[in-house]
Amino acid sequence: MVAMMQSIVLLLVGFVLLIKGADFFVEGSSSVARTLRIPSMIVGLTIVAMGTSLPELAVSVTASVAGNNALAVSNVIGSNLFNLMLVCGACALFAPLIVQKDTLKKEIPVSVLCAVFLFVLGISGMEIGRTDGVILLLLFIGFLVWMVRSALKAHAASAEAEDPSGEYKIYPAWKCALYIVGGAVAIKFGGDFVVDGASAIAVKAGLSQNLIGLTIVAMGTSLPEFVTSVVAARKNEVDMAFGNVIGSNIFNILFILGVTAAISPVAFIMENVVDSILLVLVSILVWVFAWSRLHIEKKEGVVLLALYAAYLVYICMR
Repeated sequence: MVAMMQSIVLLLVGFVLLIKGADFFVEGSSSVARTLRIPSMIVGLTIVAMGTSLPELAVSVTASVAGNNALAVSNVIGSNLFNLMLVCGACALFAPLIVQKDTLKKEIPVSVLCAVFLFVLGISGMEIGRTDGVILLLLFIGFLVWMVRSALKAHAASAEAEDPSGEYKIYPAWKCALYIVGGAVAIKFGGDFVVDGASAIAVKAGLSQNLIGLTIVAMGTSLPEFVTSVVAARKNEVDMAFGNVIGSNIFNILFILGVTAAISPVAFIMENVVDSILLVLVSILVWVFAWSRLHIEKKEGVVLLALYAAYLVYICMR
């Protein structure tokens, strides 16, 4: 009983370090970007999306190094499903999620293709090998370059010098460095604590690594996306909220699984196959919701939340 409590405390401390570490990392990085006069669109779609996905990166890479690859792949799939169903659903309850036409034509199709590609890689050999990992990383670099070039071209005329919304604060250089380095350290140790605590709980409770990864770890590491997107939605900055979710999902598959597989081949079990199929279907469903009226409204948000509740019941019963 004492050992179980210690594992739970370790897990909770890990989550706190992950969330606060990601928060400080994003704050520091955003301030640097604003100081260097980088357009706010690039800051939102890259630094914020990738920064809020750092907990997933920390957990998946730590799990891969430790040999808990079942936790690594289920964490990514579980986080993406959490983002699409719970984060989008919750945000839509506050205000309709406005979706830009460019997002419908670029980021959302890319996220759907990423989910399909993950499924194909998984079933081809029931493993995502090192070569697959390198391919995912190259695709991520290509996507990032394409996105940055498109954003720069679209905003060349405006040449943003200041952030009119005040969304990103500008800190002194020493504070930016402290936030970035301190955030990265907190994320690293938080990832270690979450993997160790979750693995211990799984063993003691007789639960599979896959189930723990899809539920506790996936929800915990997706809290930065959830908090960021919900706050943005409450401020009626819904385009930022939706962009954060889609950007994070692309980052999770291409970069996080890419790095994880490059370190150590990731086994793909039958449960992962089922979950990846669901990820493809939900990605398409969100795309359809967004395309219908160029926004995701409250009733569609309720549908997404209900689907996530049903999914939780399913994975706990299987």
